[in-house]
Amino acid sequence: MSVRAIDLRRGLGVKFKDSMWVVFEISHVVKGKGPSCMQAKLKDVKTGRMIEQRFNPNERLEEIFFDRKQMTYLYSDTSSHVVMDADYEQVEIPLDLIGDKSVYLQPDMAIEVTFIEGRATSAELPNTVELEVVDTTPQVKGATATNQNKDAVLEGGAKIKVPPFVENGTVVKVDIRTNEYLSRV
Repeated sequence: MSVRAIDLRRGLGVKFKDSMWVVFEISHVVKGKGPSCMQAKLKDVKTGRMIEQRFNPNERLEEIFFDRKQMTYLYSDTSSHVVMDADYEQVEIPLDLIGDKSVYLQPDMAIEVTFIEGRATSAELPNTVELEVVDTTPQVKGATATNQNKDAVLEGGAKIKVPPFVENGTVVKVDIRTNEYLSRV
């Protein structure tokens, strides 16, 4: 089955240049003059090599189907994240599959891991998480300026902007795609 380049998304597998690739990043680039293109960062499934490639939005690529599993995050060490499936089988996945989003990982968090030939190729976290604020400045009495957000550090080390009424110990909901505060829990 083929897929158009404009329909590519992170974690999708494609056959390109006689190899299997996973879309690591994708963006639609619109130039001021001339046609637009899809700028993709692809990762070779077998070697782990990364390349950047431009595609015409209507160009067709052969889609590769992966084995996707819902897994539970357990812990991280210096070289990998350890997750477990429903059959209690533990799997180590490389740190770079989650990348900067690892600050949002919590024990027992459900993540979706994609496998090709028994090898983990991508990991997707939920879009929103609930984390406790561990460090933020106290609210200044009498400060009535509107929408003056302050810095906050969440458990796990994530840094976001929160409204002035949020204090240490407050549990907040965060959209991890944009690193934005959504609400108090």
